[in-house]
Order: sequence, then C-alpha cells, then structure tokens
Amino acid sequence: MGITCGTDMIEIARIKEAIERSGEKFLNEIFTEREIEFCRSRNRAQYQHFAARFAAKEAIFKAISCYLENKYDVTWKDVEIWNEENGRPKVKFLKKELEKITMDLSISHCKDYAIANVIAVYGKE
Repeated sequence: MGITCGTDMIEIARIKEAIERSGEKFLNEIFTEREIEFCRSRNRAQYQHFAARFAAKEAIFKAISCYLENKYDVTWKDVEIWNEENGRPKVKFLKKELEKITMDLSISHCKDYAIANVIAVYGKE
C-alpha cells in the first residue's frame, strides 16, 4: 500500500482573471459540467469555488504524479470535485484507471486564496 499527499494554493483573482479573459474556453478545459454548474450556483462566491476546485485538482495531480508513467495521462477533466449533502468535498475519477486510488480531500477558501490538501491511498486491499 502507498500513501502520498498533495497541496495547492491559488489566488482567487488569478482564476477570476482567467475566466474573464478566456470565458467558456477556460472553464470547459478545466472543469466538468457538474463543477461549472455548482460553482455558478454560488453567484458572487463562484470564483472562490472555481479556485478551490482548481487547487483541488492541482493537489490531486501532485499526489498521484509519482504513480503515473506519463503525467499527461491524466487531464483536468479526468477528475471531478463534488460535495456531499453535508458539504464535504469528494473526488470522483472519471478515468477508469484511477478508480483504484482512494482520496481524502480538504478544500478551503477565503476572500483572496483557495487551498486544497489531498491524501491518496494506493493498493488498499
């Protein structure tokens, strides 16, 4: 069994600028339809939620990178971040080869920053 972790932090303004500059192109390259719908439903706080999901995906890539033969084997949209009813964030792998990895994810954001931390467990039997 292997355990790795990943952490990422991003300025919310950078994500807001990317969305305003590139619009749908940026959103559709990074986020799934479900993620876009969720973040947009947060109205004025949508950029905080987009940034938190961006940081989560970066943290996940960092945690799983040592197990990938080629880091380009996983794309932004192979990973989806969603919330349980109680608000706890969860990771859903949309690429079958990654389903064997168990993840524990924590994300947070404030006015200026979003941060994510993930623990990945491989080969759990």
